[in-house]
Amino acid sequence: MLKKERFLKILSELDKNDIVTVNDLTTLLDCSDMTIRRDLEELSESGKLIRIHGGAQKISVSPLEEASHVEKREVHIKEKQEIAKLAANEIDNFDTIFIGPGTTLELIAQNIKNINSLRVVTISIPVFESFKNSDLNCELILAGGIYRSRSGTLIGALASNAVSGLKFDKAFVGVNGIQNSQIMTANTEEGRIQSVALNNSQTKYIVADKYKLNRNDFYTFYSLDDIDYLVTNKSTSKETIDYYQQYVRLITN
Repeated sequence: MLKKERFLKILSELDKNDIVTVNDLTTLLDCSDMTIRRDLEELSESGKLIRIHGGAQKISVSPLEEASHVEKREVHIKEKQEIAKLAANEIDNFDTIFIGPGTTLELIAQNIKNINSLRVVTISIPVFESFKNSDLNCELILAGGIYRSRSGTLIGALASNAVSGLKFDKAFVGVNGIQNSQIMTANTEEGRIQSVALNNSQTKYIVADKYKLNRNDFYTFYSLDDIDYLVTNKSTSKETIDYYQQYVRLITN
């Protein structure tokens, strides 16, 4: 079988199954495992798949138009609640924290326990509202800017300048996709402001449910190598966890 034919077969199997193993492919294509491993490496280098231990994983691509804030609230609710609780457990008394936009991050406030005093900075109106409506004793700061209705976020030079002058103990940022070391979102201005907040934080957290892993989006705003912790679901596949541990420490329980 020609190399091109093998490549097409491998990508076809990934479309059907999301993950393929070297053993499965050697049987399917009647090739040696050395040939399959070389094929997977070549396809990985060309950005066609994610190479994982013992096989490969499909790259998911985000749709052209970002889902609205209301639409995002209705998907993967259980997974979002799980990692919001994990993120909340990382917050300590008297912390100054930045929380970025995202339907998962809106759930953090209701999961914070045993905190007497906290300072919270955000560019997200829904995150601001979630803290305002909680019983937490916190100083709450909303960085002003131009309103982006799709995500309920304030963006632009005003918001960026406000965040750039602040320092944080911890920053919690959501994403639309993570592929290899690239952390991605749909809007360039949101990404740039979150990049500033991460740079100004002593400890950096990315909060992403398992459906955001191995997924592309429009704008890469940070590198996973420069993040301290990736908070994700404990049901994430072992292969995916093993793969991303080469870039960052994971919090899954």
